[in-house]
Amino acid sequence: MSTRRMTVAQAVVEFLGRQYAVDSVGGEDYRERLIPGMFGIFGHGNVAGVGQALKQWQVKDPTLMPYYQGRNEQAQAHQAVGYARHNRRRATFAISTSIGPGSSNLLTGAALSTANRLPVLLLPSDTFATRAADPVLQQLERPEAYDITVNDAFRPLSKYFDRVSRPEQLFSALHHGLRVLTDPAETGAVTISLPQDVQAEVFDVPEEFLAERDWRIRRPEPEEQDTRRAVEMIRAAKRPLIVAGGGVLYAFANEQLAELAELTGIPVAYTQAGVGVLPWDAPYCLGAIGSTGTTAANALAREADLVIGVGTRYEDFTTASRTAFQNPDVKFVNINVAPIDAYKHGTSLPVVADARKALVKLTAALSGYRVGADLEQLAAAEKERWNRTVDEAFDTRHTPLPSQNEIIGAVNRAMDARDVVICAAGSLPGDLHKMWRVRDPFGYHVEYAYSCMGYEIPGGLGVKRAAVDEADRAAEGTAEAQPRDVVVMVGDGSYLMMHTELVTAVAEGIKLITVLIQNHGYASIGALSEALGSQRFGTKYRTLDRKHHTFDDGEKLPIDLATNAESLGVRVIRVEPGENVIADLEAAVAKAKAEPEGSGPVLIHVESDPLIDAPDSESWWDVPVSGASELESTQGAYRTYSEHKSRQKPLLG
Repeated sequence: MSTRRMTVAQAVVEFLGRQYAVDSVGGEDYRERLIPGMFGIFGHGNVAGVGQALKQWQVKDPTLMPYYQGRNEQAQAHQAVGYARHNRRRATFAISTSIGPGSSNLLTGAALSTANRLPVLLLPSDTFATRAADPVLQQLERPEAYDITVNDAFRPLSKYFDRVSRPEQLFSALHHGLRVLTDPAETGAVTISLPQDVQAEVFDVPEEFLAERDWRIRRPEPEEQDTRRAVEMIRAAKRPLIVAGGGVLYAFANEQLAELAELTGIPVAYTQAGVGVLPWDAPYCLGAIGSTGTTAANALAREADLVIGVGTRYEDFTTASRTAFQNPDVKFVNINVAPIDAYKHGTSLPVVADARKALVKLTAALSGYRVGADLEQLAAAEKERWNRTVDEAFDTRHTPLPSQNEIIGAVNRAMDARDVVICAAGSLPGDLHKMWRVRDPFGYHVEYAYSCMGYEIPGGLGVKRAAVDEADRAAEGTAEAQPRDVVVMVGDGSYLMMHTELVTAVAEGIKLITVLIQNHGYASIGALSEALGSQRFGTKYRTLDRKHHTFDDGEKLPIDLATNAESLGVRVIRVEPGENVIADLEAAVAKAKAEPEGSGPVLIHVESDPLIDAPDSESWWDVPVSGASELESTQGAYRTYSEHKSRQKPLLG
C-alpha cells in the first residue's frame, strides 16, 4: 500500500478537499464538493496544525481547501449553516478553532446546526493528548475526571462526536463524520476534536485515504403498504390538509407537491422551514400554519379530519402547542425521511421515505380523486380573507414611524422573485412567516428551529456565498449568471448580538443587503411580556433608573447603529421617519440591489413603531404564565392562558 508521510492536520485538509456529495433527483445527476472551504480563527491550539496545513495548500494549490476569515467562531458556524441550507444540505463548510474559548464559542453554532438538521463540520482544537504541557493555557481542569475537556460539551449538541487522540484514529473519525454529514435523517453538527499536539504529529497516510471519494445522499422509497394505506385514508377523508415542512425543499419536491395539490384539491399549509414549497398565490396554498400562521391555514386545520405531514417535525409553533387540530376524529399521515418525525405525536400512519418519492407515488395512486367542492370553496374564501388582511397591514400608513408590517411589505415589493430574505429571531420571524409573499423555492430562509439572535447577518452571508456558487455553476459554458440578492432583515436586538461578520463581507467584497429595523429594544419579547402580564419588563433599551433599579422608564439609549455599521466599512442608507418613509425604504432597497456584485455590503437603517402588532393568527403559543401573582396584569393573563390550555391535546394523532 502506497503511503505518504504527513501531519494529522495536513491529512485532514487534503482529505476534506477531495470529498464529493453525489445526488440524483428526477433524473438529474449532481456531484459537487462536499466541503468547498474552511473557516478558521487561529490560536495556539491550531495555528501550527490546521493553520500550517491550510497555508501549505494555499501555496501549493489554493483551490483544494480555500481558507476564509471570520470574526467570531459562532458566526462562522452560522455561515456554514446558511450555506448548507441554500445548497439543500449537499455542501457545507468546515470550521477550525483554537482550544478553550475558541472551541466553546462554537457551542451555540453546534446546537443551531443540529436543531435545524443542517450539516456543519466542526474541528475544535483540544488540549495536549500526551499531557506533556499540563495544564496548558485555557485548559479546563476537573479534578474528578481529568480526561474531560471543554470539547466534551459538544457531545449532546452534535449528531456525531469523536476525539482523535492518536493519528490512526483519524481515518474512522472522518469517515463516520462525513457519513453523518450526508445522511438526510441524521445530519447536524459533526464535531471532531483535534488535540493540538496530535494535529502536528507525523504518520503514514495511505494514498487511498487521500483519493477522491463520493458520498451519495440517501433518498429511500416509501413502502408499498404504507402508500396503499395513505391513499385509503386520503380517499376516506372529508377535510384533508397537507402540512408541508422543510423536508419538501430538501427533497426538491416542491413541484411534486404542487402537482398533488392541483390533482386532488387538497389545500396546503406550510411550516416556517417550509416557506417556499408553493408560491404564496398558488390556488391551493393557504400559507403559514400554527402560532405564526395565517387565519386561512388555521381555520382549515381546526376542522381537518386528516393531516398529511410532509417533511415536518411538528414543532410547537406548527401545532400551535397542540391546539391547532381540534377535530376529535383527526388522523395523521406523517411522511418523513427521519423516523423520529414520521412517528412523532402518536401518528396514525408513519411513512419513512423521501418526500419527493412519496409524493410521486401518492399522486399516481390518487388519480381520479378530488376533495369535495365545499372544501375547495372554504379554502378559497379563507385565503381571500387573509389576503385582504395582509393588504391592509401592508398598506396602512403610520407616521412618523412605520409599523413592522409596512416595512415587511415595502421590502417584499422591492425584492425580485429570486431574491432571498433572511431572518432568525424576534418578532420578525413570526410576521414574515404569516405575511411574506414568497415566489421562489429558495426565496425564504428564516432560522426558526433554534431562533438564534445574531444568526441573521452571518447566516445571510452563508446564503450569499451559496448564491454566488449557484450562479457560477449555472454560468458554466453559458453567459454569466447573476447571483440572487440576499436581504437580511434584523432588529436592533439581534444586530447588537452579532454584527461583526459585516467586516467579513467588507473584506471579501460580498454584496449582502441588511435592513436594520431600529425599535430601541426587544420588540418580540416585549409584546410577549405584555401579553403574559409582565408589562414589557426588561425589554427596552433605556438608561438605568438607579433609584428604582429599572430600565423601563429611562431615556432611550443614544446609540447610532447606522454610524456603527459605517465604522465597520459598510455603506449605509438612512431612511428617515416621516410621511414618505415607506416609499423611501422601497427606493433604498432598489438602490442597494442596483449595486454591482463584489462591491461589498449595504445596510439600510429604518426606525419602526414596535407597539403596532401584526395581524392576529387566531392561534396560540404555550408560554406558561405565573399561577400566582400580585400583579393584576398577570392574573388576567393567567385566566386567558387557562382557557387556551383547556384545548391542548396530549397527542396530535
